[in-house]
Amino acid sequence: MPKSRIRKKDDYTPPPAKKATKIDLSQGGRRWPAPVMLALFGIGLVWIVAFYISSGDFPVGSLGNWNIVVGFGFIAAGFVVSTQWK
Repeated sequence: MPKSRIRKKDDYTPPPAKKATKIDLSQGGRRWPAPVMLALFGIGLVWIVAFYISSGDFPVGSLGNWNIVVGFGFIAAGFVVSTQWK
């Protein structure tokens, strides 16, 4: 029987390396979210601490234990604002 022809496979050549994409940071990001976020975190923390220190009379006595929810609301709003930070 005749011998079949042996096909030579091409040598492996890796694909060309991709060049790194240049990121343009000259425009800058938004500047307002960081200070607003930190302010909301601080206000929420101070609200909760003031509530505990004053035994429920301060910041708003008529809210009672809902003052804790208000404090955590400020903190949650800080997390929402943090999504706008670039």
